[in-house]
This record gives sequence, structure tokens and C-alpha cells, in this order.
Amino acid sequence: MSRELALIGIGAGDPDWVTLEAIAALQQLDVLFVVLKQDELDDLVEARRVIVERHRSTPLRTVELRDPPRPWRTAPDYHAAVARWREQRLEQWSAAVAANLTGGQTGGFLVWGDPSLFESTLAIVQELRRASVEPLELRVIPGISCLHALTARFQIPLNRQGRAVQIAPARLLRDGIPSDVDDVVAMLDGQQTFAAIDPTGLDIYWGAYLGTPDEILIAGDLAEVRQQILDARAEALARKGWMFDTYLLRRRLS
Repeated sequence: MSRELALIGIGAGDPDWVTLEAIAALQQLDVLFVVLKQDELDDLVEARRVIVERHRSTPLRTVELRDPPRPWRTAPDYHAAVARWREQRLEQWSAAVAANLTGGQTGGFLVWGDPSLFESTLAIVQELRRASVEPLELRVIPGISCLHALTARFQIPLNRQGRAVQIAPARLLRDGIPSDVDDVVAMLDGQQTFAAIDPTGLDIYWGAYLGTPDEILIAGDLAEVRQQILDARAEALARKGWMFDTYLLRRRLS
């Protein structure tokens, strides 16, 4: 009998953002694989627990996977460091799935936001599936991403009529947004790149801890609000010890 892995998108932070399809998939799981990231804090673990308890009535066997360290923040070769980290993840996850998922069973990963947006889980599971000796089916359940949560909170469309939107890691925006792009969603901005680029003609829509009681929203002319964002971000990071934020940079059109 075939085994199955389900990657379940659970939204950007609010337990009410878990879809009906995700709830059905959660109820069908035989085992849940939980990735515990380096220095993960109690409130992130608690958020997962709340989702499982709210949307599942029977106990669920859990296998914890301690994530390998993420050295690329200081590694001289960023791409090599990321590749090695992915290899370590693949080795660990493959062993865990082989040991804990038998024929006819369904295992699952709860994925923050959406499994297909700035998430390595899907790519690694695809590799795991290809390398698996025993048949392994894959199911991906979409979730509400931080990107869509952000635009909903500010009541703005993601794209403007007839114009494209770029989604990019913030490290690619160090020299500002490209001249031929008017709307950019920045992800993974641990260096607060928005505060270092030329703000002329740009608006920012910034959100942190979207969908949680700690949610922070700031928007406006980048030149006028970037210090406010820096202050709010620093205060929240000192208070909570971690930060989930994202933002949209939008060029004002004449």
C-alpha cells in the first residue's frame, strides 16, 4: 500500500485562516512531522499546538525533527551553505519518514503560510519522494500566505491594473527596486533593507506578526515612516525575541 505525505498550509498566523481542506487533511493524518528550528521559541510551538487541538478531535502521533543550524548568515559562500543545509534536512527527513510512515499511512507537515511561497519544505519533500525506495504520494494544501494577509489588512490589491508584481528576497533590493518594476514584495529582510535604499517616490506597506495578537501595521511614504518601522520592529524584537515581517514597496505613479 502506498504512503502519502501532505504539506498543509496553515496560514500566516491566525488559526481561523486554516482552510476547510487543510482541516480535513489534518484530521486524516496518522503522524505529524514537526520541524523545530534552531532557537525556536515557545509561542511558535504553541501556535502549532493550538491549530492541531482546534481542528482535530483525536490524538496525533508527532515526530520532532530538530532543524540543522543555518550557517549561511555568516558563511563566506552563501549558496554552498544553503545547499549543505538542504542536504542535511533531506537526510534527516528521509530517515524519519522511512522509520515512521508505513504502507497505507499519511504523514504531514504543517507549513506556515503557503507551501509554495518562500518555503523550502516542498522542494525538499520532492527530493525525498524521488529518492524513496517505497512509493510515496504527495499532496499539497494551499494556505493563506503572509503576502495575501498583508494586502488584505491594508485593503489594497496586490497588483495594479496592467502592472506586474515582483516577489524577491530583500537582499536583492540593496540597490533599490529595479527601475522597470513598480511593485515589489520583500521577503526575509533581517537587515531592514527598506531603510537603506533611496525612498524617493516610494510607499511602503509593512506588517509584522500578521494574524496574531501582536500584529503591527505601518504604511505611508517610505521617507516619512521608515524610522517608525525601525523603532516598532526593534521594540517588538526585543520583547518577543523573534520577528516575522514582510512589506510591499510601491512606486507612486504620476
